[in-house]
Amino acid sequence: MAVKQYKLLIVESPSKAKTIGKYLGDDYVVRASVGHVRDLPKSNKDAIDIPGGFVPRYEISKGKAEVVHEIDSLAKKASEVLLATDPDREGEAIAWHIKEACGLKKPKRIVFHEITKKAIEEALLHPRKIDENLRIAQEARRVLDRLVGYDLSGLIWKKVRYGLSAGRVQSPALRIIMEREREIRAFIPEAYWTLTAKVKTQKGDILEMSCTEEPRDEDTVKNILKIGRNNPWLVREVKESEVGRSPKAPFITSTLQQAASSRLGFAPSRTMGVAQKLYEKGLITYMRTDSTNLSKDAQSAIIAEISKRYGANMAEERVYKTKSKNAQEAHEAIRPTDITKDSQGITPEEKKLYELIWARTTASQMVDAKLARTTILGNVADNSIPNFSITGSRVILSGWLSADPDARGEDVQLPKVAKGEMLTLIELSDQAKFTEPPARYSEAGLVKELEKRGIGRPSTYASIIKTIIDRGYVIKDGKALKPTDTGDVVSSFLEANFEHYISDVFTAEMEDKLDDIANGTREYVKTLKEFYGPFSKDLKSKEKIDKLTTLGDADPMHKCPKCNGQMIIKLSRTGKFLSCKNYPECVGARMIDGTELAGPRDTGELCPKCEKANLVERDGRFGRFIACGNYPKCKFIKKDETGALGNHTGVPCPMCKKGFMTERKGRFGIFYSCTNYPDCKNAIKAKPTGRFCEYQKVDGSKCGALMMDGTKTIPERCSNKLCPNHNPHKLTKE
Repeated sequence: MAVKQYKLLIVESPSKAKTIGKYLGDDYVVRASVGHVRDLPKSNKDAIDIPGGFVPRYEISKGKAEVVHEIDSLAKKASEVLLATDPDREGEAIAWHIKEACGLKKPKRIVFHEITKKAIEEALLHPRKIDENLRIAQEARRVLDRLVGYDLSGLIWKKVRYGLSAGRVQSPALRIIMEREREIRAFIPEAYWTLTAKVKTQKGDILEMSCTEEPRDEDTVKNILKIGRNNPWLVREVKESEVGRSPKAPFITSTLQQAASSRLGFAPSRTMGVAQKLYEKGLITYMRTDSTNLSKDAQSAIIAEISKRYGANMAEERVYKTKSKNAQEAHEAIRPTDITKDSQGITPEEKKLYELIWARTTASQMVDAKLARTTILGNVADNSIPNFSITGSRVILSGWLSADPDARGEDVQLPKVAKGEMLTLIELSDQAKFTEPPARYSEAGLVKELEKRGIGRPSTYASIIKTIIDRGYVIKDGKALKPTDTGDVVSSFLEANFEHYISDVFTAEMEDKLDDIANGTREYVKTLKEFYGPFSKDLKSKEKIDKLTTLGDADPMHKCPKCNGQMIIKLSRTGKFLSCKNYPECVGARMIDGTELAGPRDTGELCPKCEKANLVERDGRFGRFIACGNYPKCKFIKKDETGALGNHTGVPCPMCKKGFMTERKGRFGIFYSCTNYPDCKNAIKAKPTGRFCEYQKVDGSKCGALMMDGTKTIPERCSNKLCPNHNPHKLTKE
């Protein structure tokens, strides 16, 4: 019996393979490589042959030997092998690595930007060879990142502290955050005053008008108050205008991350993870793109759907100019694959992100919204003080706001008044304020800044931010990115010694060079030689600099608690602290705020885990704790039963059903976790109410997660972020 022939199609992810498998018949076998199959070895010693022309020495990634063996076996029996990895440089590189690792003979490469039956069938009609330029550009990025990261990190280990790291793109991002932090530290607040006039019109309508000037001295304020309270008021002017609001371009990677952050509260990494799932399910087009293009077919479908939903007069074909000079116009913006469906996805976060993409895509092909804007100016009769004003607006043509109502804002309707109409002053008040320093970057703000400066590319923004947070260089303070002491020290060291290599100009120019390699207009070896020659010399010249053992003298008011000597600032794994200048002769130490560090104290109690050392009481970043004196060989930490009982909520843990939820303090503030930690890691960010979530899932079961305290407007919410009842106010609206 003859063995049935088949074609082998290889993609990266199992879910992508599952979706594509539905569209192809029995003539195809679809398999997933589950990401990269090869990478550089973790050891830097043999990773790259620099004298030989920067040749990377790849090895099969851990756990991928079985995947490679399966693809190899299937390929030998296949009539044709098709590599259908993602349509970008990384996808091209993965395709090449599969070819090399499995020894494939003349495999064909196909690309598509959406996983639909039509797109797959169209791609199968146009197979090509692996694009060597794209593949080499990705290899150049990988080699560059390894050379910079490992070499710079090695020097930081020697000169600052073991375990720290630097990176070609992460370090410029950290520098941007630190530059803003220094602006905040150097900022000197200045006093200013705001003035508000509460007036009544002749028809009895109340208006609250704000002064158009914000005085900087108290005498001016007193003068305005005196004149305003002792003179008649009138309407000085009424300005009415019609303004248009144009829709924004459909999403590219950076704008999707920014909008998802501001509207949905998603971190860039979370946005990309959810978008990846939507793409693999065939619901949206490829999510790593810097092109605002829409295909002709897609645009026609969008216009038809707008005409059907809102009327033909609401549709307007628009073409948006892509800002990125290196954007591939063959690529498309991020859009739904079926515009007739305004809600798709399985999980709540998938639905939210899809609806955001649908709204932006649809709105991008609609007419302008028109608003009537009215400004009323009021003043005393002789016009001897600055004008007071109030502005209102109302939508007179919703236009694209019909598809994206969350972008609308609130209407503020003002009463009809005439110029010269007398006003009755009810109250004239002032409020002293201080100017604020520039705000720290949010994740969305940093993505926008990186894009503006040409640092990184669509596929790297999320990973850049995730890396500097994971390394402990930055923490999230609410939505703001705040540098830690460690991040401050690392960035300051790199700025002082390698300013050129972490500058905007160098980083952006290197991205352009990588783009040139991808376009086939620049050579791989020449690019790396031009960089590595000067870089390695600069690195070698820094080997002689002194080790950064101290970060400067401490405030003279903080004396050593043991010898009363001068103290210096040092860096530990948990941040900055004050150490006696006479260390190691004197071991006196204080926390950075001057609080005395008592040092370890032997409790005399044997460690119950290793039974080799006594338990020792130590100072940690969150207070005193008791742990094994044999750390790090033994990492036993004694539970603080007294503290746990003192902060006991009485609410049983629904996860382990053994412990109770208790209040604790962590690096981001107060949270509530199980008393059975570390055996049970259940934790929530607010105090549990003692009730359990009753939200009914699609399958009929109840959520069952703990309910926790909310806000003034939302008194109680589900502790499970993925449960719709986590945002009950939105649930009510729905």
